[in-house]
Amino acid sequence: MNIRDYAAYSRNGEDWTEAFLRAIADLKQQGGGVLTVPAGVYPTGSIRLYDDMTLNLESGAVLRFHQDEAAFPLVELEFEGIAGLIHQACIYAEKAKNVCVTGYGTVDGQGSYWWKKLFSQELSHPRPYLVCFSDCERVVLENVTLTNSPCWTVHPLRCRNVMIRGLTIKNPASSPNTDGINPDACQDVLISGCTIDVGDDCIAIKSGTEATPNRQPCERIIITTCHFLHGHGGVVLGSEMSGDIRNVVVSSCVFYETDRGIRLKTRRGRGGTVEGIHFSNLVMEKVMCPFVFNMYYFCGADGKMKRVWDKAPYPVTSSTPCLMDVSISEVRARGCTACAGFFYGLAEMPIEGVSMQDVIVEMADGPAGRPAMMDGCPEMQRAGFFLRNAVNVDLRGVRVKNAQGPWLDTDDSVRLEA
Repeated sequence: MNIRDYAAYSRNGEDWTEAFLRAIADLKQQGGGVLTVPAGVYPTGSIRLYDDMTLNLESGAVLRFHQDEAAFPLVELEFEGIAGLIHQACIYAEKAKNVCVTGYGTVDGQGSYWWKKLFSQELSHPRPYLVCFSDCERVVLENVTLTNSPCWTVHPLRCRNVMIRGLTIKNPASSPNTDGINPDACQDVLISGCTIDVGDDCIAIKSGTEATPNRQPCERIIITTCHFLHGHGGVVLGSEMSGDIRNVVVSSCVFYETDRGIRLKTRRGRGGTVEGIHFSNLVMEKVMCPFVFNMYYFCGADGKMKRVWDKAPYPVTSSTPCLMDVSISEVRARGCTACAGFFYGLAEMPIEGVSMQDVIVEMADGPAGRPAMMDGCPEMQRAGFFLRNAVNVDLRGVRVKNAQGPWLDTDDSVRLEA
């Protein structure tokens, strides 16, 4: 099926919303199929896909989404782990099986409209994601270019068997919360061969917050052969991790001018465990801080509460988060400016079981920076590894070059492997 067959419903090519609605309704009636979008520009509102559907954007095709709230109906969904009404994603599927978006075309969310609304506090409901699959199974997203997302760019939520490969994602550096790919409470996800240059984290693995009604683990995630540019973090776990994050492998990736490389973030009240995480064969260049593990992360709702910033020990409860069992090997990081690594566990729940092998970090002159978003984090410049509240940490396979001062800064709260 070709969307051009429905051109009569496109208002002389100025609005293809009705054309997509009718074409997808016909596909649904026949039990699924492929909707092809040939080269050309297609202004449209939100597009919703269903079982056994493929949206194929041919080279030169551009879906250009309207700058109008009315073009994105409200749906019940989660935004940063909180359930409620949110504007439907530009491309959306819910409780669907075998749903795909493919081809070498472009999806343009025209996000500047939404960013301005956010900054001026004119939004009654959260912004739409660019692509969101909610509670879907067997999802494929490949080769398309995704740009100017209103919010998170790709958000699989509670999905199983997700394959994301060959994407080019480009959002302006100043655009708010425009993460690249955020698998959330998903199982069996493969992300490969993607280039991501965004205004927030490039990839952020999540599993809901303490306020999420249906928390599920995010697990069995593979990220490989990707290129990360200019984001706040390259590969990030959290801060929404209340449902657990486990069994994640990240390999053969390049990080360039990301603020941080590998970033784990959480705080008291979240609960959940991050474990079974393996990073290997990574190259980083001009990254402010290659490794940040922060259990006092202060962004978002309740981020300024005393329990978030207080460095005194608290009782361990089900709301105490846990970071453990992380291995990092074969990493080369050059041109790092703030510090080689920043690990700060909770006083009552230290970071546990981090091992590094064949890791070389080369520091360079550059502006001072705060590696972690937490109260009390000092600005650093060409510092080595900074550790607090961390146990069973093995740094014997680490070399730090050109540090200003000692390569390792610890206190009595840290226990290193001998």
